[in-house]
Amino acid sequence: MNGMIAWFARNSVAANLLMVFLLVSGTIGLFNVRGETFPEIALDMVSVQVPYLGAAPEEVEEAVCIRIEEAIQGVDGIKKITSTASEGVGVVLVEVELGADTRTVLDDIKNNVDAIDTFPEETEKPIVRELLARTQVIDLAISGQADEFTLKAIAERIRNEISSIPEISQVELASARPYEISIEVSELALRRHGLTFDDVARAVRRSSLDLPGGSVRSESGEILLRTIGQAYRGEEYEKLVLLARADGTRLRLRDVATVVDGFAETDQFGRFDVEPTILVSIFRTGDQSDLEIASLVTDYVNRTTPTLAEGISLTIWQNQARILNDRLSLMLRNGLTGFGLVFLVLALFLELRLAFWVSLGIPISFLGTLMLMPGLDVTANVGERVEWKARNPFCLEAALQCSATDHKVGFSSRRHVR
Repeated sequence: MNGMIAWFARNSVAANLLMVFLLVSGTIGLFNVRGETFPEIALDMVSVQVPYLGAAPEEVEEAVCIRIEEAIQGVDGIKKITSTASEGVGVVLVEVELGADTRTVLDDIKNNVDAIDTFPEETEKPIVRELLARTQVIDLAISGQADEFTLKAIAERIRNEISSIPEISQVELASARPYEISIEVSELALRRHGLTFDDVARAVRRSSLDLPGGSVRSESGEILLRTIGQAYRGEEYEKLVLLARADGTRLRLRDVATVVDGFAETDQFGRFDVEPTILVSIFRTGDQSDLEIASLVTDYVNRTTPTLAEGISLTIWQNQARILNDRLSLMLRNGLTGFGLVFLVLALFLELRLAFWVSLGIPISFLGTLMLMPGLDVTANVGERVEWKARNPFCLEAALQCSATDHKVGFSSRRHVR
């Protein structure tokens, strides 16, 4: 080491070239370092979810969870199995062994679960997926004194426009109830017309669908036939025919039931500055940068806000990239302060020229580090890389936390899994 330092001391040109190389490469690396508020988390988890609507937790455990456990317990690469039976749904979390191929374990679990033929008829198709880590970057609050249909329509349009930005891949709606068309059948009307509830269910299932009708070949080409009868709106369901009598009269669904075209009855709502609101959450995945995503979303908000209807506001809320930006600014200020103090102390005892060159070693050292960070896949973040361990599948939902802003935000949701 002493010999290398002595060689550079005798060859000032080589030392200056090395310094210029570090300055240029470090500056390039500074703009290529990926910024993320918190580092990526390795989950190595596979989730198996089976909806069993209307079933009690005891029934879900016996009919769903136990059968899944028995079917997958012999799969190679499984470290731990955690099952949770709740009202209307069974969730099985599988923790993969360290070093095992998660995709291979996922395929083996899916094959074994699909081979189970003893599930009750009321259960829906099992959902087998790998749990992937994603980080929430920024939220947009669409609020105003408008009905829920209007707010959700605006939120869906904003979600689609943000999703079309190439640098952003995952955008979701939060605090928004899903659309639902409910059919409330009158028991008195059923008795009057001699029908049962199953008759109405079969008629709706039979009438609201699209059917392929084959093809017709002609000299000009092949014509595909298709019967389009799928109902998508409440008024379309009201017109469905339940019974056709010999005299030509028809009994329609609206004659025996009330069709409500609205939202699912969930204990979920959101308010922003006391006004009804729907959140649009933007997430980061893979090699995406928090700072870049936040900048793109901010530009979008500035362009879109003037085009919204009167009384509707679009506000940035819970910008996680601001935390990273504040830390980077703090680090820059501390670096400049440290450089100044070192130069001042050295200048008191050494020549100004010598004090300057010795102090210059501090930023050059940092730039040398920044030069290596992109190649070593090291990111600029405010946390430590940790391995996530799941204790409860219902804790997968990100908790909405109020940031230090001038806005008052309130959310309520008591139903975790549907």
